[in-house]
Amino acid sequence: MAHKSRDQNIFRGVAAVPKIVDHDERRLELVDATWRIIARQGLEGATMREIATEAGFANGALKPYFPTKDTLLEFAFSHVFNRTNQRIAEVTKGKSGLAALRAFCLEVLPLDEERINEARIVIPFWQRAVNDAQKAGIHQRSMDEWLAAIRRYLQEARDSGDVTAGVDNHVLAGQLLNMLLGAQIEAALGQEGRTDFGHAAQLDGYLALLGKNPARK
Repeated sequence: MAHKSRDQNIFRGVAAVPKIVDHDERRLELVDATWRIIARQGLEGATMREIATEAGFANGALKPYFPTKDTLLEFAFSHVFNRTNQRIAEVTKGKSGLAALRAFCLEVLPLDEERINEARIVIPFWQRAVNDAQKAGIHQRSMDEWLAAIRRYLQEARDSGDVTAGVDNHVLAGQLLNMLLGAQIEAALGQEGRTDFGHAAQLDGYLALLGKNPARK
């Protein structure tokens, strides 16, 4: 018994090792919880209390990460955009011209449940951006980046002779981006569980009008 008491006293004198918290991982957990709630209940149902409960956080524990719902929504949009760009980088690696353009568009299009849920995050962000200059700026910078990539792929396709349409690349890029964004709206508003809206076929039909069809290569 004396030995046990002495050992206990020794351990009492040793400071506990603090648990290391990965704040970036916590933020992503909150974003994932936000996606799930918006997909089920819409933006209005995604209260800070509901998000905390969904993520397994105590009520009020979100504030160190996201002081307001708006800051969480901004981070969620940026995360969707960055994650899409990571997928784009993977599928366009080693490609150029129309092949790269098609691969780019297929990653942006809402062709499965995951990307439809991403669209359900983006659309409420657009709604907030209508009356919020900061959010509008975030959106515009994201779209400018995509437009630049689309124009680059179009120019590569012209240089190789795959695009022969007598329409300026800036006009074509704007048309294509508007088609991609419109597809996100259609899918987000579609019947629950539906993932096939014919978007891939529509994309190939549009690209075929530009010259050679990259889907047949």
